[in-house]
Amino acid sequence: MMPQSSIKYNEAHLFQTFNGLQHLAETRRFKAWLLDQFGVLHDGKQPYPGAISTLKKIASSGAKMVIISNSSRRASTTMDKMKSLGFDPSLFVGAITSGELTHQFLQRRDDDWFAALGKSCIHMTWSDRGAISLEGLGLQVVENVEEAAFVLAHGTEALGQPSGAACPMTLEELEKILEHCAAKGIPMVVANPDFVTVEARNLRVMPGTLAAKYEKLGGEVKWMGKPDKIIYKSAMVMAGVDALDSIAVGDSLHHDIKGANAAGIQSAFITGGIHASELGLGSFGEIADLSSVQALASKYDAHPSYVLPSFTW
Repeated sequence: MMPQSSIKYNEAHLFQTFNGLQHLAETRRFKAWLLDQFGVLHDGKQPYPGAISTLKKIASSGAKMVIISNSSRRASTTMDKMKSLGFDPSLFVGAITSGELTHQFLQRRDDDWFAALGKSCIHMTWSDRGAISLEGLGLQVVENVEEAAFVLAHGTEALGQPSGAACPMTLEELEKILEHCAAKGIPMVVANPDFVTVEARNLRVMPGTLAAKYEKLGGEVKWMGKPDKIIYKSAMVMAGVDALDSIAVGDSLHHDIKGANAAGIQSAFITGGIHASELGLGSFGEIADLSSVQALASKYDAHPSYVLPSFTW
């Protein structure tokens, strides 16, 4: 399939547009595809049209695929979710999530920053979506800010309790707690840097929103996922490739594309995900106006190599 429109120039930044991934896959230029899940492969409830067959075709070209996600859950949970949605887990080398990275760094503490972190935390988590387990981390969950060494942000729906239960709270209530934490000057570890996520066409507030608020309050935040290059490096190690052989596919300019830029790898921006409304897109597969894409990329200072309406062949 030829490019739907070849190249769009804007000063030093340019991208190529395609209707599908066939051309990119068949060049066999990329040995590893680092794939975002929400907004690219599925919407949280069901796969996007063509996503499952496209994965099979990329795999048949000999490329390795890694799911790279800002999910606050462990990698095994992500793979279970993919399987339940109809995806074949054997097509992937594995998954690396923000939650997995956070767990590993808190467990190992072989990084100077994490080594200096205390063991007591204020834990912001999920309730409706299912709380996040801290088993094996040796952490003490506290409710009193005065007793906390740091804030651990896994979710935006509840405050974790010492018993392991989760007490549902509104965003406003959680933000009030953050004000006290910032005043005390304790750091935050955010195990899902997304601001919002696509869920069955609706946008849902994610922990990155709390982290951004915390930085505005003067708090220190350790971002354990996209757009920090830490997660891309982990994915490349998992696939056994370097930056030159990798491409990241995602629907968020701020997280997926900016992160790929930071990691020095090529990227493909899927316009039909989280930015669909901003780009004036009403239906799946609709082609975005190129000047609108360019304006949005400039706004986020995130520059994709390729632009496609959806993750289709």
